[in-house]
Amino acid sequence: MTRTAVLICPGRGTYNKPELGYLHRHHADKAALFASFDAARATLGQEEVTALDGATRFSVSKYSRGDIASPLIYASAVADAQSLAEDIEVVAVTGNSMGWYIALAAAGALTPQHGFDLVNTMGSLMQEHLIGGQLVYPFTGSDWRNDPHRKADLLQKVAEINAREGHVLSLSIDLGGLLVLAGDEAGLSAFEAAVPVVEDRFPMRLANHAGFHTRLQEPVAAAGRARLNAAMLQQPEVALIDGRGAIWRPGATDLAALWDYTLGHQVVEPYDFTRAVQNAALEFAPDLFIVTGPGTTLGGAVAQSLVHQNWQGLSDKAAFKTRQQKDPLLISMGDDGQRKLVVR
Repeated sequence: MTRTAVLICPGRGTYNKPELGYLHRHHADKAALFASFDAARATLGQEEVTALDGATRFSVSKYSRGDIASPLIYASAVADAQSLAEDIEVVAVTGNSMGWYIALAAAGALTPQHGFDLVNTMGSLMQEHLIGGQLVYPFTGSDWRNDPHRKADLLQKVAEINAREGHVLSLSIDLGGLLVLAGDEAGLSAFEAAVPVVEDRFPMRLANHAGFHTRLQEPVAAAGRARLNAAMLQQPEVALIDGRGAIWRPGATDLAALWDYTLGHQVVEPYDFTRAVQNAALEFAPDLFIVTGPGTTLGGAVAQSLVHQNWQGLSDKAAFKTRQQKDPLLISMGDDGQRKLVVR
């Protein structure tokens, strides 16, 4: 019997020390795919993806760089998307932040190679410019219940800081129960000073992350448009859900508009991952939400997004965990135990 699924592609921050060797462990059968990625990197004088993945030592300073992390995450996620079991029907694809670029390839709007070129180009540009930074802060408690008043208060604080002279701060990603904020050093520091520490780790700065999804990235978006060719886009084979929750459908997608979004709004405006997941649930009602690797950190944001709309009665973390134990709804391919449920 066919299982329907929404496929969700991760963004930056998902290839960490435990993921070193991901391509070699899970995708030894995809040498030809990775060879083309390696060749593209070599032409640019960059270290090959398979060499990066096959290294014996992991360092945050190196592997968190945009020009290193982005191609590794892309290769891992696209290979995972190609490894799904034959009884799984992907009815829609979405992603978080950089995961939008991966989603384009997973949905067939880009060939795997064109998707790699897009990701490698934008990851390198982000690293070259490295404008601003990001931090993460929760607005829900440990039970994951939605707290719109707390969220509104935090966003009001963000707006107040952004209005100060010499400060830049805004929402970057609406990520389940987390707010990802982006800004300059003055804006980020002001927020850190204004909020209490939560769980001994928030607010958490993200290493080597620029001020993604804000106006700070306009030079990067312009450089991307100058280097890349819109002709690489083609009609998606399955529906795509973008960072506004908008749906791009096969055979009915305006490719010029899709390109404008991808290297325009998607780069310089807030990314609403929560809405993307919720719209995927409402519009496609899948049997499964499958998060490709690498890593497993995006699963929490997917689960929280579903809880915040009370999807199928999932009212809080406890309800979600009970459902997962009884009849798994969310599968993270970066988790070896869950992975085997959905791969060939």
